[in-house]
Amino acid sequence: MRQNAVRCYADTSVFGGIADREFMASTTKFFALVRCERLELVTSPLVAEEILAAPSKVRLFFEDTIADSEILEITGEAIALRRAYLRAGVVGPQWDADALHVALATVAECAVIVSWNFKHIVNFRRIPLYNAVNQAHGYRPIAIHSPLEVIADES
Repeated sequence: MRQNAVRCYADTSVFGGIADREFMASTTKFFALVRCERLELVTSPLVAEEILAAPSKVRLFFEDTIADSEILEITGEAIALRRAYLRAGVVGPQWDADALHVALATVAECAVIVSWNFKHIVNFRRIPLYNAVNQAHGYRPIAIHSPLEVIADES
């Protein structure tokens, strides 16, 4: 990856956006930025696991896309941060996978986590809560955006 590429964690919803009429155009532009190395794609085994339930078009796209991406390990550090989000009430326990996506991106020092999940991740009430927990546990705040926001200044 180029030195000035932005380190960007993409959750499962971003890959799924390739098959969603509403998100397809923005998702395609987002991954074009990955291919031209403006964004350094980071993902995780959690995404790979969640992709198994996706339509074949999404699974194939994921397999083709991740060849040059960084796949994070799910570490005890990330699991502990996820627990901290849950204890703080950022999301409820039924959404622990969403909290783990944010924790993985935070622990890996990604500049941004990108998601189409507006309820539990890209949410104006939750973003400051995630970052308050991050700072209380010695992590830097993380930017949390939709692909549309990430590509907006690239058009």
